[in-house]
Amino acid sequence: MTVPRYDIAIIGFGPCGAVAAALLGQTGLRVLVVEKSRQIYDKPRAVAMDHEIMRVLQGCGVAAAVEPHTAPFSLSERYGADGQLLRRVGMLPPPYPMAWAPTMVFHQPMVEKILRQRIAALPAVEVRLGAELTALSQDAQGVELMLRDEDGASALARVRYVIACDGASSTVRRLLGIAVEDLGFNEPWLVIDLLAGKKGQKGRGRLPAVSTHFCDPARPAMFVVCTGDHRRFEIMLKPGEDPQQMESEDVVWDMLSRWVARDEAQLWRRASYRFRALVAKQWRIGRVFLAGDAAHQQPPFLGQGWCQGVRDVCNLSWKLQQVFAGEAGDHLLDSYYAERNAHFRELTQTIMGMGRYLCELDPVVARARDAQLLAEAGGEIRTVLRQDLIPGLRLGFLSPHGHAACGTLFPQPWVEQHGRPVRLDDAAGGGWRVVLGDAALSWQPQVAAPLRLLWVAAGERAGAWRETEGVLAAWFARHGVAAAIVRPDHYVYAVADSAAGLDAELDTLVGAWGGMQARLVA
Repeated sequence: MTVPRYDIAIIGFGPCGAVAAALLGQTGLRVLVVEKSRQIYDKPRAVAMDHEIMRVLQGCGVAAAVEPHTAPFSLSERYGADGQLLRRVGMLPPPYPMAWAPTMVFHQPMVEKILRQRIAALPAVEVRLGAELTALSQDAQGVELMLRDEDGASALARVRYVIACDGASSTVRRLLGIAVEDLGFNEPWLVIDLLAGKKGQKGRGRLPAVSTHFCDPARPAMFVVCTGDHRRFEIMLKPGEDPQQMESEDVVWDMLSRWVARDEAQLWRRASYRFRALVAKQWRIGRVFLAGDAAHQQPPFLGQGWCQGVRDVCNLSWKLQQVFAGEAGDHLLDSYYAERNAHFRELTQTIMGMGRYLCELDPVVARARDAQLLAEAGGEIRTVLRQDLIPGLRLGFLSPHGHAACGTLFPQPWVEQHGRPVRLDDAAGGGWRVVLGDAALSWQPQVAAPLRLLWVAAGERAGAWRETEGVLAAWFARHGVAAAIVRPDHYVYAVADSAAGLDAELDTLVGAWGGMQARLVA
């Protein structure tokens, strides 16, 4: 029997697995996707993403189709124990650094559908729905998968690498025997999705106009303004309350009565969850990698759950592409865990702090908490920017020379192309880049590297992309540099303030790759 061979297998075809399949499949790598369910879940679970993720979808070729199913995330407000406004959380004002709204809500089923349509058009990707992984074994050359279809028939497949995107109860993680670390957050919540203001109904009742955290010790709750008529409540359950009983329709409407009556909205979905912070102790064993919920879970208080999974597969995908292209050794893949694990843990600590603030049930402690927050703000209601809460990369495949810009996301400006504005990635493509923001910088490449050379300058220079809003010029000025080396996932590898400094960083980069054969493409 001939065993079919692939470059990469992706186990799980949710949004995380779909992004991985799109990113890898469009490069021509032979990808096998294995998914037990035949249907996309028809109700949204994730509802928020940010501009980094939209830029990844742009790289997948689906952003234009996805955009109509998104909306800018509304201003968020936090109210204290006595109903007083304590803080606002907003997003960066225009011009947007990534050429997309910094934070947005989206309709998950439509985004998944669009991704699957894109993947169906990629001849290098084979999708097996109604199939599940039952066993795997690996050697120095690859991984053998045992698959079972709905009729109970078994089949083998041979792959070079595996990415497990199979969710919180990951089969791959179980088969590998990987333990999970509890980071110390475990609270019961009820998630309620409503359709408000539909035809034939009275309207949206007393629903807040913006997304809101109700830090009320009597019943902590969150409210999110989603796309269209979709509104979400997340309500904390108290000690001793039975989750199944709290899901009953009468109980749900009773809890919602503070904001909306039964005849003012349609109950779309309700489900009880434990909001937890968990992380796998290993994200790689040999040729098998964990990503998304298979690798980690975090509470939803900043709407970063799906974003984290997409960051995982984007990080891993470009590194796998370089390994397959012979432009990097397998050691590059070790940086996946170093980068993503540290980023996840740092962001999760921030989110857990938000959760502990919100989940306080002691009225005395809650009032002291509120007074402290206002005192720290000088009695003013401050607006915190969501993107300021998202860290950059601290570890991994970054320049060892260090600079505040290293590990941060590099902007995507609007640039002129044929007399009209386009986003830089659409105009110039992706991959590794040397971006020169100083039109006066005199530099010629002295080393070989798998880089594309881009001039993006506010001033006049032959061959330069001219940006239209000054986003990139402001970035270079803020960091005091004239050039940046940017990774395929748009994180800054290194910066330089001179031609000699740029040559030194490129020498370091090529050395880190281990003497590979490479090129610079202008």
